[in-house]
Amino acid sequence: YCSLFPEDYLFKRKQLVRLWIAEGFIEERGESTLEEVAEGYLKELIDRNMLQLVERNGFGRMKKFRMHDILRELAVDLCHKNCFGVTREANCGGYVEMDGRRLVLHKLNKDIQQSFSSIHRLRTIVTLDNNMPSFTLLLLLCKESRYMTVLELRGLPIKTIPEAIGDLFNLRHLGLRNSKVKMLLRSIEKLSNLLTLDLFASGIHDLPSGIVKLKKLRHLFVEKVIDPYWKGFQCSSGMYIPNGLGKLTNLQTLQALEAQDDSLRHLGELRQLRSLRLLNVKQMHCGRIGESLLQMRCLSNLYVNASDENEVLLLNVLLPSLQKLSLRGRLAEGALDESPLFQAVGGQNLYSLILFWSQLREDPLPSLSQLSNLTSLQFTRAYNGEQLTFLMGWFPKLKILYLTDLPNLNRLEIQQGAMASLEKLFLVNLNNMTEVPPGIEFLIPLKYLALYEITSDFLTLLRQCSAIRGTRWAYSLRD
Repeated sequence: YCSLFPEDYLFKRKQLVRLWIAEGFIEERGESTLEEVAEGYLKELIDRNMLQLVERNGFGRMKKFRMHDILRELAVDLCHKNCFGVTREANCGGYVEMDGRRLVLHKLNKDIQQSFSSIHRLRTIVTLDNNMPSFTLLLLLCKESRYMTVLELRGLPIKTIPEAIGDLFNLRHLGLRNSKVKMLLRSIEKLSNLLTLDLFASGIHDLPSGIVKLKKLRHLFVEKVIDPYWKGFQCSSGMYIPNGLGKLTNLQTLQALEAQDDSLRHLGELRQLRSLRLLNVKQMHCGRIGESLLQMRCLSNLYVNASDENEVLLLNVLLPSLQKLSLRGRLAEGALDESPLFQAVGGQNLYSLILFWSQLREDPLPSLSQLSNLTSLQFTRAYNGEQLTFLMGWFPKLKILYLTDLPNLNRLEIQQGAMASLEKLFLVNLNNMTEVPPGIEFLIPLKYLALYEITSDFLTLLRQCSAIRGTRWAYSLRD
């Protein structure tokens, strides 16, 4: 399957896992989910050097990888011999012999819809060329390839999808990410076998009411990015799920849901959720959200965005499986000490913590230092105080630290033995910082230092600092 993609193609773990599951390659094993079994296969392929690991995420999981060239050549040959699948590129002339059931389109010419033979045999089509003329081809696929299983059409310039897409009763994966499609037709409710619906950053603003009939759906992506630089408070928008959200009991990923009383009332019924993004949350919603989160025993990734910068996020819940937490909104004074989310017991598995616009007045580090397994920590407009001090022994596993837009911060101190594993440090738009952080020389493992939107005077101090010699660093000056 991997060999159908271009040479040196950079695979992403989650995307490939969803495709494998849709293809039917993965079977449940014991109490493991399909996703967990698929990740086990990936790990085995990497351990055997059949796939080459390129990048891990902040807490060590596989993130990106490539296929070895020689193995790919062997696999391509097997694909053709076994009618497993074919690829198509711009320099391929004539017809594509559709003996294979899977087609990955790399880069194409304009007459692609006229160059297929035996298209009715197709079960999978994945497009990698954003300029492909696509509506005619899509209409042809809907009419001729009735047993289609995977349609991955991300980035295509299509504005509509055919009504006939509802006739693809076997479709398990529909990817329209970054496309220009503006409306999801009502016929989508007939896709009763659909496992993944990816509408991230598409032109679609509303979901049809029949979306709740897709009871096998495992992954739903409906978020739109408003501010790609994530500088403002409201940087993305989600969608409202019509009445019946509680019917989608197989959902593992929901990104992103606009908070609304009707939807939140049934949120707790989604007990299989692993990843949840909630937007436009008001303080009055927090009690019900907290009750719902308690039902999600497997939740590992949570993002909550308040409706405005003055709404207080109050989530006093214990989520022992949580690994990644992002809160965008004001936190009540004492929240870091009182909420189980930030305690050693409740946050024992927490690897990544991102706080935006928290408006904290007290130093958050003493409270958060209990989270000894953190590998990534980010403060953006989260702290209004003047000083941050990392004490000896704090954050022993932290690898990445972001401090961004902290207008009052004038001193950052690092004691010997603090952040003993730190590899990357980002200091961005810290207006009042007038000295290189004392103790930065103690960050022995530091590989990369980024200082953005600094003054020319601060740059002069940096160049004179012997502590960062030998460390790769980058900077940008303030306008």
